[in-house]
Amino acid sequence: MLLSIALILLIGMAAGWLCTKLHLPALIGMIFTGIIIGPYALDLIDGSVLDISAQLRKIALIIILTRAGLTLNVADLKKVGRPAVLMCFLPATFEMIGMIIVAPKLLGISVLEAALMGSVIGAVSPAVIVPKMIKLIDEGWGTEKSIPQLILAGASVDDVYVIVLFTAFTGLAQGEKVSAVSFVNIPVSIILGIAAGTLTGIVLAKLFTKFHIRDTAKVLIFLSVSFLLVTAEDSLSTPITFSALIAVMFIGTALQKYAKPAAKRLSLKFNKLWVGAEIMLFVLVGATVNIKYTISAGFAPVVVIFAVLCFRMLGVFLCLLKTDLNLRERFFCMIAYTPKATVQAAIGGIPLAMGLPCGEIILTVAVLSIIITAPLGAFLIDLSSSRTG
Repeated sequence: MLLSIALILLIGMAAGWLCTKLHLPALIGMIFTGIIIGPYALDLIDGSVLDISAQLRKIALIIILTRAGLTLNVADLKKVGRPAVLMCFLPATFEMIGMIIVAPKLLGISVLEAALMGSVIGAVSPAVIVPKMIKLIDEGWGTEKSIPQLILAGASVDDVYVIVLFTAFTGLAQGEKVSAVSFVNIPVSIILGIAAGTLTGIVLAKLFTKFHIRDTAKVLIFLSVSFLLVTAEDSLSTPITFSALIAVMFIGTALQKYAKPAAKRLSLKFNKLWVGAEIMLFVLVGATVNIKYTISAGFAPVVVIFAVLCFRMLGVFLCLLKTDLNLRERFFCMIAYTPKATVQAAIGGIPLAMGLPCGEIILTVAVLSIIITAPLGAFLIDLSSSRTG
């Protein structure tokens, strides 16, 4: 295990550095490191690491969303208003509709299977988007119109919305009945997640201001509480749940409001923590990529991916109607909302594991969406922000 971790960190770091020298996003090198040293190529990653890969990726996702919460200014987000709410579900909905229209014709699957595929592909990647938006906020780019904040908030809620729909569609594909409660759970889990995160953040803020605690200890407390929230969500078997990942983000926003000096220092600490977490996340995402699937899939899945991205970008464009964003800024938002990675890596193989006939093609499209959109989206975010700035 130790050898595998060393290889992941050293090769991933070197590949990321090489990509930055070539003016490419570092995550491209990290993803391809995972593909090369992963189980479907050189097989240099120990099975014990792969067994806990999902948990390691979730830890990295928690660190990302913590950084987002400590950076996101809720007051700025309130200024955006309606578009911020629409960005949480409309682009993903458009992408799923696009999949239902396009996939049956190009891939020969049923409408229900296309809906299931759409719920796998429909989520954006906070792992790609959040670091990019935080960087733009730190640089002051687009903050007057709250552009990075809008995308930050939307990307976090978007994932919850899509995963709940994925659960509903997998139930239908297995012949189960899906009640209206499954769909009611979408807004309820988001609201309960915000409430749980805000309340936890207030408690931590009082703790951090009343007692002298080292910043390193505060980071450990923050992470431990986040892990407990995620574990609590996973252990719930009730029809109505709460979104732990949204709760994690709103702990940070509450700390910003009630313990601002501590929040600023914690943000710096989590920025340093992200250096290692980023490498682990993207290398392990790359390690899920099965080269044989991608070769055997042909060109049709690639066409499907680009087609549904057009639907997604149309959804973003509609969200931004009647805003004061100019055309270049709207184009940036459309581009920034395309990268896929973490959700697809996490749930792309579930239909295949369930024995569904569409499982193999869904996994293939999920893998291809990561390979295509994660590096391309990151590159275009950098390019479009530099041109619109």
